[in-house]
Amino acid sequence: MREYLLVFLVAASVTYLLTVIAREIALRTGAVAQVRSRDMHVIPIPYFGGLAMLGGMTAAYFVARQLPFLSLSTENVFRDAGVVLGAGALICMVGVLDDLLELDALTKLGGQVVASGVLILFGVKYLFLWVPGDVQFSLQSDQAALLTVITVVATVNAVNFVDGLDGLAAGVVGIGASALLVFCYQLANLNGQTLAVTGALLGALLAGACAGFLSHNFHPARLFMGDSGSMLLGLMLAASALTLTGQFPAGDVSRGGGGSDASLLPTLLPIILPLSILIVPFADLVLAVIRRTRRGQMFYHPDKQHLHHRMLEIGHSHRRAVLIIWLWAALVAYGTVLASLYSGPIVLTILVVWLVVTVVLTFAVPRAHLPHVDTVLGTGE
Repeated sequence: MREYLLVFLVAASVTYLLTVIAREIALRTGAVAQVRSRDMHVIPIPYFGGLAMLGGMTAAYFVARQLPFLSLSTENVFRDAGVVLGAGALICMVGVLDDLLELDALTKLGGQVVASGVLILFGVKYLFLWVPGDVQFSLQSDQAALLTVITVVATVNAVNFVDGLDGLAAGVVGIGASALLVFCYQLANLNGQTLAVTGALLGALLAGACAGFLSHNFHPARLFMGDSGSMLLGLMLAASALTLTGQFPAGDVSRGGGGSDASLLPTLLPIILPLSILIVPFADLVLAVIRRTRRGQMFYHPDKQHLHHRMLEIGHSHRRAVLIIWLWAALVAYGTVLASLYSGPIVLTILVVWLVVTVVLTFAVPRAHLPHVDTVLGTGE
């Protein structure tokens, strides 16, 4: 775990430093978020946070290749991680073009599909699924490709939808990436397998980049990630979960706190985990599609009725709304990881208490003040 922590720190540090450069590039090229009616910020804020995060993850990747333990891992660990970073760089460039030129929705979708195709071409995709009875369901190439594209595109757009308040998307994805790191590491540890796992490495890279970026993006933000960042984070998170496919044979998986367990949850985590990690943005995405369809609009038509907007409406400050959504994201992501790896009354008690505290903070704590106060006092993404 020490080497993963070092990878995390390198990604965070380099991202933190590169953010200053990315901000300057954005200002010089005019990649700036102007104030629109649906936005929360009140002054123009530069984009290109995605470039800084990509640089931080790339630097940490090359450092990881030199570390004593990780450098001795199987060839596929760094090969798959490199493929994911390459696809991430591609989708980040599409985002950069959007931040500069405001691409239409279909063009961005095309870029997302092409980036997904890069993953599939180099073998980062769903290989098979486990069904009840420890039965392995092998996917045909077209089935694997379709399921992979759907997962990546849905995750990318879910992150983009939740990117509406300072620090919100980076925090949610960072929490999810850290949960993925813990899951991969502990699952390998419990089953006596090598601790050098592609998913854990990518989780450390992604969590570190998010942490380094947050110091510049938390309210009031000095830099936005833009589409270059939101699409990069979405692809990295989805692809990190994809690398788990086939890593742990179902018959070998056991849970902590009592040896082997017939539960199907650990073997389904490659599918469940990205969904659980992003349950908040996925829920926001689904509600937005339903809401806009009922109004006769296209699903990508923007509005100001996302979950984070509603948090502000019920009386939360900008920062507290973000922190509470982080808490919900952590509850779902780490709750899924805990439930998949451990069982017993202690785990259940922890999750119930966590849920109660989160609900109370969400609905019982909001101050009685005008919803627009925080938008006047600072900026918001």
